[in-house]
Amino acid sequence: MKASDALRLAIPRLEAAGVEGAGRDARVLLAFALGVTPDRLTLHLPDEMAGAQAEAYEAALAAREARQPVAQITGRRLFWGQWFRVTRDTLDPRPDTEALVAEALAEPFLKVLDLGTGTGCILLSCLKGMPMARGVGVDISEAALAVAGDNSSDLGLRDRARFLHSDWFGAVRGAFDLIVANPPYIAADEMPGLAPEVRDWEPHLALTPGGDGLEPYRIIARGAPARMMPGARLMVEIGPTQGQAVSALFRAAGLEGIRILPDMDGRDRVVVARKPGGDSCGCA
Repeated sequence: MKASDALRLAIPRLEAAGVEGAGRDARVLLAFALGVTPDRLTLHLPDEMAGAQAEAYEAALAAREARQPVAQITGRRLFWGQWFRVTRDTLDPRPDTEALVAEALAEPFLKVLDLGTGTGCILLSCLKGMPMARGVGVDISEAALAVAGDNSSDLGLRDRARFLHSDWFGAVRGAFDLIVANPPYIAADEMPGLAPEVRDWEPHLALTPGGDGLEPYRIIARGAPARMMPGARLMVEIGPTQGQAVSALFRAAGLEGIRILPDMDGRDRVVVARKPGGDSCGCA
């Protein structure tokens, strides 16, 4: 069968399974099965598919029909211009999170701490954009830390990124001029309404803390000031309705300069705060 015919047959299958963007996903998975980059797929559509390629495409389509995320099927996701390994032990990096990276890189920093690092996409993207900086990523999941370590090697950052098994600040020592986090923030009663790709396939430990979804921010507000240099910045990703609550927690912890930043769709996505003191750029 030609690749073009396989693609034509795949799209209605994914549509019938309720997959949004079925055409896009069918093309990405076909490129994966053929072993080519998606931007070169058009050149290979007239090709006859080898048996192994057809089998790989069928397996990928069956997984996507079961609503497994594309990034888990292909094992990678593009984030901040770099490819990151992704597994079922990590969150799939979202474009919305790039708003946090952009804000982190708006000022210089030398020491960055990433709480709940997952794939390491935030920490490693920050280090890529700040060549003199070093960072620490912590996570409670050993499996996630292994993925983050692989990503640091793939991106040539093994010498500047260190990963620790830690429950929030438990194993963290020293102080930093930047702390970043994309903590679990989905409230317990919101979980049933999530898309199957998220609810059924991504690690619940990284999605929800239970309750009102705010407990990680309470922990961060209590622990971050002691790990921040004077003038250091703290920035966290939030759910679109949590900006005011998280801002209040950071204000009560003695932080200042609190701002709520939007994502690409204009929804509240990042809360930024600063520890008093230090110079104007927040570098100590």
